[in-house]
Amino acid sequence: MATLTFHGAAQQVTGSCYLLETTRHRVLLECGLFQGPPAVDALNERPFPFNPREIDAVVLSHSHLDHSGLLPRLKREGFRGRVYATPQALELLDIMLKDAAFLQEKDIEWENRKRQRSGKRMIEPLYTVADAEAALRLGEPVIYGQRTRITPDIELCFRDAGHILGSAIVELWINDGGKTTKIVFSGDLGNHASPLLRDPEVVKTADVLLLESTYGDRDHRPLEATLAEFEEILAHAARDGGNVLIPAFAVGRTQDILYHLGEFYHAGRLPQTQVFLDSPMAIAATEVHQRHSQVFNAEARAAMRQNGRSVREFLPVLRYVHTVEESMAVNRISGGAIIIAGSGMCTGGRIRHHLKWNLWRGNAHLVIVGFQAQGTPGRALVDGTKQLRLLGEEIAVKAHVHTLGGFSAHAGQSDLLKWANNFQPRPRIYLVHGEPDKMQALQTRLAADLGWEAQLPLDGQTVQL
Repeated sequence: MATLTFHGAAQQVTGSCYLLETTRHRVLLECGLFQGPPAVDALNERPFPFNPREIDAVVLSHSHLDHSGLLPRLKREGFRGRVYATPQALELLDIMLKDAAFLQEKDIEWENRKRQRSGKRMIEPLYTVADAEAALRLGEPVIYGQRTRITPDIELCFRDAGHILGSAIVELWINDGGKTTKIVFSGDLGNHASPLLRDPEVVKTADVLLLESTYGDRDHRPLEATLAEFEEILAHAARDGGNVLIPAFAVGRTQDILYHLGEFYHAGRLPQTQVFLDSPMAIAATEVHQRHSQVFNAEARAAMRQNGRSVREFLPVLRYVHTVEESMAVNRISGGAIIIAGSGMCTGGRIRHHLKWNLWRGNAHLVIVGFQAQGTPGRALVDGTKQLRLLGEEIAVKAHVHTLGGFSAHAGQSDLLKWANNFQPRPRIYLVHGEPDKMQALQTRLAADLGWEAQLPLDGQTVQL
């Protein structure tokens, strides 16, 4: 009998990884990186709870590292199958895995210099750029709606999830012992207010449903109210004469912010005359989005036809910042600019240098546009810290800190319930990819509103299909 084992994102958000086993084959659904404070990061070092050599295929819902970031390590330890994802997801994966590997190599190189001076043993990165390149060669593109056989007893189909470019809801049909069982994995379901992407596709049939629960406890603020506040922040910053800093994830959030700024520009409501995108990774991801605008929603396609097909035509005041030297030059601008840089939680990347040069200025404005995990600098800023240690210095926080909650790329509670309610008859449902309190809140609403009892699997738990 086929089984499913939860090896990540079980009562936690990151590290998505689910092992599907039939009598003949083993398929991994996601192979994600654990992200968070040191105790969570350390989970990436533990041995895989399965033999990578025995995995026949990997299916990815999308390219975010918490769903894909351990693929290079899986390949290095013996995986030889194919990695199935949408064409857009594979293009973004090429950017993200190489970047993650490069950063790991640099971090370990720096750490080993300190270890050598203190006589400690040398350590190795989780994986290298070469490992990432080897994993990327295993990619097998599958377009939305194309039913594809990935093993003799398992078929796959992707549906548009509307979360980030190329994100997918995963349908799997398992024929084991003459019986067919259908599993649907929501992946990360998108917010219906996405400015660029289509709403998540409706799926109506399944025997087993894995449903994400990142925001299972609440709905997002309406986008209209969020945009009105964003516009007021920009106007306030212009009156103050300071810069606007936006820590943004390179894939998804950055492109949404650029689109909204383009809308403001064409409406004559963007007071800043310089917008800097200071992230080579985000620039590359933006260019991938540009190449695949055919999968945007109708409104975004129409707006770009009218106001410019390329991002820099749509937002003429946008400047790409490629080199470290160019980034340092941006640091010397004391006011009147919007600076978008990663990382989204301020844990690394060029945003930390911009924070160092701006946080202590009373006329600067910091706009937080995404989730900030516990233990990250971004969370400390949201929580109102007055001092932040950056790049070896204690920096006073005098800038205005704003949190805009309506830009989330995840469905809120009501959207999750609405999407799940399409399944008739009700499949067995497991909640994944959420913190325990978020899962419990969604579990309560499913029971109260839909009469549907959801299960909350534990890490390492195996269920029969």
